Amino acid sequence: QVQLVESGGGLVQPGGSLRLSCAASTSAFRLYTMGWYRQAPGKQRELVATITSTDTTNYADSVKGRFTISRDNAKKMVYLQLNSLKPEDTAVYYCNEFGMRWAWGQGTQVTVSS
Repeated sequence: QVQLVESGGGLVQPGGSLRLSCAASTSAFRLYTMGWYRQAPGKQRELVATITSTDTTNYADSVKGRFTISRDNAKKMVYLQLNSLKPEDTAVYYCNEFGMRWAWGQGTQVTVSS
């Protein structure tokens, strides 16, 4: 069973930045398309960004131009740089394999508020 551990969240003012990290336990990490997801209170979990095994990236329209996904296969890590944060970005952020076939981690809380 693959384990995922997210970190890096926090409280930030509108316009601020955060860098989220996700560590995966599988040695086959480099083969998988990875995604960052988020879930705001009372809302369904949504896909925010993906990155393929060849570093092709894709973003939800709501974060395009503000968020950047990246990965380090040697460290089995995926990252999400969050810039120009807005209150509507407040959510718990999770990473997972794009098909969501791995067990979810605990997530990391991002709160954007003045």
